[in-house]
Amino acid sequence: MPLDRSIVLKAALEQLDEVGLDEFSTRKLAAALGVRVGALYWHYASKQALLDAIAEHIAADATAVPLPDGNWAEQLAAIAQALRDAMLAHTDGARVIACMSAPGPMARAFFERLVTVLREAGLDAVTAASAGDVLTSYVNGFTVEEQARGIRRQSRAERDRLFGFGVSVVIGGLRPLVGG
Repeated sequence: MPLDRSIVLKAALEQLDEVGLDEFSTRKLAAALGVRVGALYWHYASKQALLDAIAEHIAADATAVPLPDGNWAEQLAAIAQALRDAMLAHTDGARVIACMSAPGPMARAFFERLVTVLREAGLDAVTAASAGDVLTSYVNGFTVEEQARGIRRQSRAERDRLFGFGVSVVIGGLRPLVGG
């Protein structure tokens, strides 16, 4: 079967899930696909480009989650949870997002969705983008920590509770800016 971008990406996701980001290797990936490393670079210019494609895949999964019909706070909490879930679906998914070299179309769509909710809540464009950065930074930082060591130290229910608490703190900080 000839290689294409989707086959390489699928195999890269499988390798990431199996060995994690520290052991992720284009050489191992090429061997798993039965090709030389150069064949991968026909589809992705570099290892970083392949990792960026994985980040795009994660962002696409987060963006695909429908928003609830609730108010802006409920929608922000749902967006935060969707991002966390998408990152947790892959070993070191949060680190992959954190190491993205440049946001692609799906990462930009994810962030634009977040900013749109904040703009509709009444924030100006600059404040909405800043608030979006704060929320995504919290989600990513929490999830990096969770994937690095949380699984061994706390139950999933406890991690969910802590995550929800942190999101509520961020949203609570935004309430005065949107008028409640």
